[in-house]
Amino acid sequence: MRRLLFALPFALLPLAAAQTALAHEHEHEHGSLGAHEHGVARLNAVLDGQALELELESPAMNLVGFEHAPSTDADKAKVAAARAQLEQPLVLFSLPKAAACVVSKQELESPLFGDKPEADEHDHDDHDEDAKGADGHEHHHEHSEIHAHYQFTCAKPDALSNLDLGTIFKTFPATQKIQVQLISPSGQQGVEATAKAASLKF
Repeated sequence: MRRLLFALPFALLPLAAAQTALAHEHEHEHGSLGAHEHGVARLNAVLDGQALELELESPAMNLVGFEHAPSTDADKAKVAAARAQLEQPLVLFSLPKAAACVVSKQELESPLFGDKPEADEHDHDDHDEDAKGADGHEHHHEHSEIHAHYQFTCAKPDALSNLDLGTIFKTFPATQKIQVQLISPSGQQGVEATAKAASLKF
């Protein structure tokens, strides 16, 4: 039973990701406000024993200031700078040194990084005229996201009393709020973090 409870949070993460993807797809089809909202990022955080897993999803607009494929040197520099910052999760998430956390795995994904093309981008272009006829607005702008997935092993997880997101707000000032789903030994909570309230209790 105990093992099942610990496995549950990790089982829920792909489900949450699937729901986000469905919401994103629905938003494209109907032009409604959904998962992709400028200024808003999402973070799933799971602390299970010595394992800490963080999954950050954000519109590219929040992190680099645009969502189109980088074509100019200035755009490419912004994407490279954001990627370099995302590649330092111990700094970005201000994990306390006392917890002795090390990164065991990290993955960064975005069409802007050139490693994964936006699969449905061309489909949206094909449907521009249909979308325009429905409500008079054109839906031809791109919605690029940046996904960062980190796994840490923390030798002293008891030292992880808080998760401080302040550095994220300072590093990426266009991020106004982060919707957090936090699962820890003390239970599950949904919290909205802002620059003024950036510290969350595990």
